[in-house]
Amino acid sequence: MPDDMHAPAPDYPVTPRNRVKRTPERGVYDRETVHAILDAGMLCHVAWVLDGQPFCTPTFHWREGDTLYWHGSSASRMLRSLRAGLPACVTVSHLDGLVLARCGFNHSANYRSVMCFGTARIVEDPEEKARALTAVIDRFFPERAATLRANTAQEVKATTVIGMHIDEASAKIRAKGVGDGPEEFGQRVWAGVLPVRTVIGAAEPCPNTQPALPRPASLDVYAEGGTLDAALRATQALYEAAG
Repeated sequence: MPDDMHAPAPDYPVTPRNRVKRTPERGVYDRETVHAILDAGMLCHVAWVLDGQPFCTPTFHWREGDTLYWHGSSASRMLRSLRAGLPACVTVSHLDGLVLARCGFNHSANYRSVMCFGTARIVEDPEEKARALTAVIDRFFPERAATLRANTAQEVKATTVIGMHIDEASAKIRAKGVGDGPEEFGQRVWAGVLPVRTVIGAAEPCPNTQPALPRPASLDVYAEGGTLDAALRATQALYEAAG
């Protein structure tokens, strides 16, 4: 496990880079909150600048302590540029509600978001890379990696794993109702919050699955009607417990 899995400080340092400047009262810097928002998602956006050109790449991510991992094709020009390390900003966001007010200015959204800063690096160590290629499965689908066909040497070679220690991070959260004032209350306009959730649907088995092969119990966290947010937080807890 990365060294930062052991007893990190409770809060990320607040610096000019990660301090929340607009509506600073929404800013949160403790690891528990930051990690919970990261762990409740599997899609992040990685931003960096290469030869003066900004890029922002959507990709799957997972967390081990204060280290974020993601992966991509070894043929990627951007990933090849990371061999020497490159400053990066990783963001994860969740839309939790649409806030409709009585004036346009007060329309808003409820959300949870995180920005993480660090230096992205290619994982070169064969042992760390092999562990990461297992983790990208078991982090989301507990106990599944051991049941799969092993990756071929060519598949491993074709996959680049990137790691980034989280040097600085901040969360920004809005979780409240309509922000109208008394001067708007007399408007004959409906106002309120429309909650937003990503919900798990009914499973759709591959038609080539062997007959009568049951869905494994380890996937019960992805129950139909449950939220993706809750499922991903549950699988993170199982992954950490497995060590």
